Amino acid sequence: MAKEIIRIEKEDIKNLSFPKEEVLKTKEAQNSRAIILKRALSLGNLEHVKVEIVFQDNIGVKRVETTIWGLTTTGVILKESTVIPLNRILEVTEK
Repeated sequence: MAKEIIRIEKEDIKNLSFPKEEVLKTKEAQNSRAIILKRALSLGNLEHVKVEIVFQDNIGVKRVETTIWGLTTTGVILKESTVIPLNRILEVTEK
């Protein structure tokens, strides 16, 4: 049975712990994630479009609805300097 994806507020992400391991196993999936995140960043900055980010911390899978403010080589920056490590993001979809 699949575990439930827990909805979390972006303000609570700062309290989470993230393992170092990559959650996407193939380079193709990782490259696809990078392309989707770049598009989401552009949409967020230009049109204030929100996305849903599904990610995994040290406890389980969570999701947050937010606008992406920035990208680095290691993370996704949300409002108030909140960062989700890039290697822990499973999925990104437009809302």
